[in-house]
Amino acid sequence: MPWLMKAEPDSRIVKGKDVKFSVDDFEKLGVSQWDGVRNHEAKNIMKEKMKSGDKVLFYHSNTKIPGVFAIAEVAREGYPDYTAWDEKHPYFDAKTSKDSPTWFMVDVRFVERLPHPPTLALIKHIASSPTLPDEISYIGQGGFQAIKAMQLVNRGRLSVQPVDQAAYDAVVLLGTQGGWEGLSGSNGKPKFSKEKRKIESMGEIETKPVIDTKTEKEDQTEPLGKAVQRRTKKARVVKAEEIPVPDGVRRSNRVKR
Repeated sequence: MPWLMKAEPDSRIVKGKDVKFSVDDFEKLGVSQWDGVRNHEAKNIMKEKMKSGDKVLFYHSNTKIPGVFAIAEVAREGYPDYTAWDEKHPYFDAKTSKDSPTWFMVDVRFVERLPHPPTLALIKHIASSPTLPDEISYIGQGGFQAIKAMQLVNRGRLSVQPVDQAAYDAVVLLGTQGGWEGLSGSNGKPKFSKEKRKIESMGEIETKPVIDTKTEKEDQTEPLGKAVQRRTKKARVVKAEEIPVPDGVRRSNRVKR
């Protein structure tokens, strides 16, 4: 079964140590232990469910543009996270012991970068879209529906989470084929209005254009073009020579530039 695993690519100091782990760091190491997870649901996934060879989406979190930046695989199945016993480690846990370990981890092997890293904004845009955008029709309806059901969309905070095979395949396609860049801005946010986001979040699927009801009524009650002429009629311009000049004051002939 595929998985999604989150890491922070930006520097963050915890107990004097930088806990960042970017795709650059991962690629340089090749294989990395996935230590420091202190969430029981995520821990149980690594302890009991992850198997060697399982595919992984490597995800940048807690950053300006979060998204999936590489694919990886599980290299070693769950074993005790010994960093929990290290008092100098940022995620030391005094309540656990070597005899009865609370926290577990796996080893993960870097496979390859995605040339077009799918952003969280893109994934959420797809999930909230009523129909599959033409730009990414290559993921198919199965991939489209699978992305809508991703835990990343519905339970975004979990750092280690399962991914349906169809969703994994769709995300990898997005990351390798691209072509979706026009659906999101440079800041990683979708290019559509707050009104449209609100409508889509409420489950509205109608895509009719917004009509100004006032304009529509005017067009129906007046001859064609009359309403336009009335709304665009300019105010009469009063010429300078038409303005009365008090006795004894000479009008200037100077042209303003």
